[in-house]
Amino acid sequence: MNQVIETILEHHSVRKFKDKLLEREQIETIVKSAQAASTSSFIQAYSIIGITDQQKKERLAEIAGNQPYVAENGHFFVFCADLHRHKIIGNIENANLNESIESTEKFMVALIDAALAAQNAAVAAESMGLGICYIGGIRNDLGAVKEVLKTPEYVVPLFGLAVGYPDQETDIKPRLPLEHVYMENQYEQNRNVFEDQLRDYNKTTSDYYRARTEGKREDTWTGQMAKMLGRKSRLYMREFVEKQNLNKK
Repeated sequence: MNQVIETILEHHSVRKFKDKLLEREQIETIVKSAQAASTSSFIQAYSIIGITDQQKKERLAEIAGNQPYVAENGHFFVFCADLHRHKIIGNIENANLNESIESTEKFMVALIDAALAAQNAAVAAESMGLGICYIGGIRNDLGAVKEVLKTPEYVVPLFGLAVGYPDQETDIKPRLPLEHVYMENQYEQNRNVFEDQLRDYNKTTSDYYRARTEGKREDTWTGQMAKMLGRKSRLYMREFVEKQNLNKK
C-alpha cells in the first residue's frame, strides 16, 4: 500500500477547524489537482468558486442549516456544474449549441465532471495534512446561493467543500462491505443475500456508534437511511435546474 492509498483510506470528515487560513499556494495546488481529474470529452463542465469574503461564508453557513464550519475554516470552495462557458463557445464559433447544452446528458456530464474534480481536490487537501468536509446543505436554497455567488444561467452550485487545519480528532466511519458494493458481471439480485449483507452492516454501524458515544447512540445504517429518505427535502430542485436552462431535454 502506498501513501496515496493510505490517504484515501484514512478519509474522515472534519467539522472543526483551527483559525488559520490556507495560503495562496495551497489553494492553487488544490484547484490544480481538481483540474487534473478526468473530464468527459475534455468538456470541463464545472467551475470552482472560492469564498474569501467572511460575510458570504456566514451567509452560506446560514443557508446550509447554520453549520458553523462553513464559515469557520481555512478556505471554502463551491463546486458548480457549469455549461455557461459552452454557451459562450457557441457565440464564439457562431454555432447553436442550445439543444446539446440543455440536454439531460450534458447536465449529467457536468455533475460527474464536478464530482470528479472535487474528489481530486479533497484527496489533494488531505495529502497536505488538511481536513475536509463536503457541504451539500447549500442546496437547501440554491436561489439564495445564486444571489450570493452571482452565478449566471447554465450554472448550478452543487456543494461546498470546507478545507482547513483540523481542530478535532474524528473516527473513520465504516463503509458498506466490499461484497455489497462490488459485484462482478451482473447485479446481485438475490434478495436474501442482499438483506443479510445489510443486517451485518447494521451491526457494524451500531457497534461503531455505541463505541463512539459510550452507549448513548446505537443507530443502524438502514434505520438512518429510512429516516433521512422519509423526509421530503429540496423538492424545488428540478424547477431551479430548468430555470438555469439545464436538464430540459
